[in-house]
Amino acid sequence: MRQVIIQVPRGRGESVVEAAGDLGGSNMIRFEAACDDGPSDVVIAYIPNAGVEDLLGRLQEVPGLRVVLVPRGVLALQPPFSEVSRQIEEVQPRSPIEVFLGGLQSVGSWTAFLGYTAAAGAVVWVDLFTNTAYLLTAAMLIAPFAGPAMNAALATARGDPVLLGRSLVRYMAALILAVIEAAVLSFVLRQEVATSFMVSNSQVSSTAVLLPLVAGAAGALNVVQSDRNSLMSGAAVGMLVAASLAPPAGLIGMAGAIGRWDMAGSGVFLLLLQLAGINVSGALVFRAYGLTSHGVRYDRGRSWVFPTSLAVSAVALAGLLTWQLWEAPGLQRSSRAQRIAAEVQNVVKQSRLVDLVEADVRFTQPDIPGPDTLLAVVYVRRQGGVERPDEEVKSELTHSIQERIREQGYEVRPLVDVTVLDDPAASAG
Repeated sequence: MRQVIIQVPRGRGESVVEAAGDLGGSNMIRFEAACDDGPSDVVIAYIPNAGVEDLLGRLQEVPGLRVVLVPRGVLALQPPFSEVSRQIEEVQPRSPIEVFLGGLQSVGSWTAFLGYTAAAGAVVWVDLFTNTAYLLTAAMLIAPFAGPAMNAALATARGDPVLLGRSLVRYMAALILAVIEAAVLSFVLRQEVATSFMVSNSQVSSTAVLLPLVAGAAGALNVVQSDRNSLMSGAAVGMLVAASLAPPAGLIGMAGAIGRWDMAGSGVFLLLLQLAGINVSGALVFRAYGLTSHGVRYDRGRSWVFPTSLAVSAVALAGLLTWQLWEAPGLQRSSRAQRIAAEVQNVVKQSRLVDLVEADVRFTQPDIPGPDTLLAVVYVRRQGGVERPDEEVKSELTHSIQERIREQGYEVRPLVDVTVLDDPAASAG
């Protein structure tokens, strides 16, 4: 529940109490007060979250209305005390007006915002440069990308062109700063080659669109939930949004600094995909929770903003997915490598000569001329009773794997390296 303190002209307090009672208000107090603008009635009421905006809507025509909304959950307990546990079980989402006002408040200090962005960009660069996985978690914790991402989705749902414009400006400023910072660090510290983390982050999967859609929906759900709802922490959701945006931004800057425009292109694709996906899913969740262009005590909403912004994001998302399908395997290397790895394992399992020990399938550096080069490193163990020479086994298995990859229609150059391992007992004998 929310505590609401309402000040109205003398004689109107009873109507406030009645309206609050109709919306589930409890523990209400009404008293007379002398205020700056004359005698007034003051009502302190505790309203269920879902009824806050409705209450303000019923009272907004009252002249001289003053409202104080305490943006924290309270426990309004009523007798009998045996029912206390039942009274506090249900945790309601925030009211639409509270969600919107919270979004407006979050558009705050530019200095702190850019400072956190610079700190996160530096950590992302160190992570990609040194191949240190845990640093990416640290970068996601301090990256402030979740704020403008959620505000853009909130502005889309609310139809607020002012908030949408301010959110996009912060969005672009943060991402451009992260890209430039990564490029400068790579140039100053004389990075010359792509690291393995850069290569792995540039490998795009055909399922990459799921991450921004989930991040946008989870972020919006977290924003609308009450502060007493412990289903998910805000830090965890912020990390999810940052995980969608921080690595691609760092990759673009680092790849551009060393002239790896193929990797920079993958980073741009991922970044655009995240921006469009987060906005689509986040705005739809906000809309489902009642944030519309016509809200109480809110006159900046424009009905055309929501369908227009949502359509632009959806069209951009569809265009990016079309680009991904058209640029196969360039923008599908990760998922294609997984599918080809399954084919390699099937070939080895069908062999009567060896058993599979391990198979590592990955795309190599994409700057090799010709078709995309696929490297398959396969370790196998000779089956009992097989006496054929290692070279003969390797040749037959290599040929079978390459043929299977070609038969499946993968337009790649398969380079296969098969290693036949012997059991210790066989080697000793």
